[in-house]
Amino acid sequence: MDVQIEESWKKVLLQEFSQPYFAGIVSFLKAEKSSGKIVYPPGKFIFNAFNTTPFDKVKIVLLGQDPYHGPGQAHGLSFSVPNCIPQPPSLINIFKELHNDIGLAIPNHGNLTHWAEQGVLLLNASLTVRANEPMSHSKIGWSQFTDAVIKKVSEQKNNVVFLLWGKFAQEKQALIDSEKHLVLKAAHPSPFSADRGFFGCRHFSKANEYLVQHRIDPVDWKL
Repeated sequence: MDVQIEESWKKVLLQEFSQPYFAGIVSFLKAEKSSGKIVYPPGKFIFNAFNTTPFDKVKIVLLGQDPYHGPGQAHGLSFSVPNCIPQPPSLINIFKELHNDIGLAIPNHGNLTHWAEQGVLLLNASLTVRANEPMSHSKIGWSQFTDAVIKKVSEQKNNVVFLLWGKFAQEKQALIDSEKHLVLKAAHPSPFSADRGFFGCRHFSKANEYLVQHRIDPVDWKL
């Protein structure tokens, strides 16, 4: 399978694409399609996070767990939804924290492409999901692929900020060299947990302060 992925990522991840587990992912997705299952995001968006944020530009990694599983929501960027799609509850809470942290007005859409274009890798641990079945593709090999992505960023780059929200994301800390990167942890922004440490975490300002300290352009979080 010739994976349609941005060139700098293709070089970094070349050996992953030739691994048996990756062939297994491709076979599984083909079987889903041939049996009439609806899979999100659409094929052209599966690697959207990589195509929008080249490896050379990554300055922040924001790790999500699973693509949205409702119609029209997932477009390959963690926590993000396309324009004209209502903001999901976790994203609403992200915007509340952004407002409280640095005073930005809450946007009227949920499309985070502007962040991705500036170097925020919006990475889900699983890159696909079956319609209306959360975590349905979590065991098909994607975690091996995205763990490799996190490791490559950690090994080959310096002074990247990793935003790990919730227990699942925080389990990925073992893949990150915290001696040369900043790891910021908080509760997940879900309504079930946001008031247990996500609200008030101030990760947006902390991330930019760290980037500026290391002479890296800060992120313009305004959407």
